[in-house]
Amino acid sequence: MQSARGFEYGVRHIISPQSGGLIDVLLSTLHLDRTEIEFLLGLGSIYLNHKRVKENSSVSAGDYLRVHTKPRRFPVANLRWQERVIFDDENFLVANKISGIPVHASVDNDQEHLQNYLSQALGYELFVTHRLDVPTRGLIVFAKNLHFQSEFNKLLVQREMTKIYKAVVEGQSLQTGILTHYMEPSPRAPKTVSRQFQPGWQDCVLEILNMDVLADNRSELKIHLLTGRTHQIRAQLGCEKHPIVGDHTYGAAKISTEEKIELEAHELAFTNPLTLQKHSFTL
Repeated sequence: MQSARGFEYGVRHIISPQSGGLIDVLLSTLHLDRTEIEFLLGLGSIYLNHKRVKENSSVSAGDYLRVHTKPRRFPVANLRWQERVIFDDENFLVANKISGIPVHASVDNDQEHLQNYLSQALGYELFVTHRLDVPTRGLIVFAKNLHFQSEFNKLLVQREMTKIYKAVVEGQSLQTGILTHYMEPSPRAPKTVSRQFQPGWQDCVLEILNMDVLADNRSELKIHLLTGRTHQIRAQLGCEKHPIVGDHTYGAAKISTEEKIELEAHELAFTNPLTLQKHSFTL
């Protein structure tokens, strides 16, 4: 039995009508061939009783299967991932993320993301500490052990890491200074923000440190991110009618089919919570 829920996104919800191997069950219920099912298994697009499975597991009649038949893909060819690392010690590394890939595994793809690409190239496991949106490029920190990850996350919660971004935006009338909005709590994007306080909404605060006027009614901003909400800079600048160039989601003109916007995590500064050494990185 299949449910129509999520059908338009290629998600199939199935109650297994029989016992047997996972692939055989899916062959009997989906219009996919064995090669396609094996590919989805390897990509991490199939769940059995709410757990991601990567092998041809045993399935019992009545088990719940979820199959993402149209997973988002982020393949990257011929990139020297080692050259994206700008700092590396025993506890963490700093990498320069490219636009167009996620930092970590997504619900339908646990292979094509920066964490995995770097781990495979370097030969050791990395742990996520913070995130950048898929179309955003720039500096990001990965932990090399769980102890550093835990302590660094405390540092982030206490907002003890300085994050400076550069953004090229449409329009030329923003001013330097503090910009405050309030974001509706929702797991979905695009995010909704308001200039006016809304009960229960999250505060979003950034500081525009500098603005340079560019050609074609554009400007380049240097931004100090003071709170770290999902899509915060993108949503705030979109609300101010100065969307980031390429950010069609928040009102900019669509200029490319690639997931790429003119937003860069340009500077990071923090104190290593384990060694108390001060670090600063700039692209």
